[in-house]
Amino acid sequence: MPIIKSAKKRVLQTAKKQKRNYAVRVVLKRAIKDLLEATKAGKKDEAEKLLPNAYKVIDTAAKKKILNRKTANRRKAMLAKATANAGKTKTEVVVKKTTAPKAKKVAVKAVAKPKKVSKKK
Repeated sequence: MPIIKSAKKRVLQTAKKQKRNYAVRVVLKRAIKDLLEATKAGKKDEAEKLLPNAYKVIDTAAKKKILNRKTANRRKAMLAKATANAGKTKTEVVVKKTTAPKAKKVAVKAVAKPKKVSKKK
């Protein structure tokens, strides 16, 4: 246990903040899990109804700094993709491969070296 008064206060503040953050994380995980279960079951209509709620919960977590904003955006994109593909079989889902364009080989022309001119006297 801390001895200094400010450190004691910090411990209490941290405990309070942990409880608040835990509550938001539980709601976040539940919203994502419900949506993914609906998509795996092939219930596209239900998944589309759950999507705005999941977005709201993710945005709230990002606003409260529980999730990084880029992590939040990545999760929202993943959920949108899962909802769009709900009810489709694996063969119906088209996987788009992204490959970098191959570098073109540039032909290098050999330049003839100038001949040395010797000066004779």
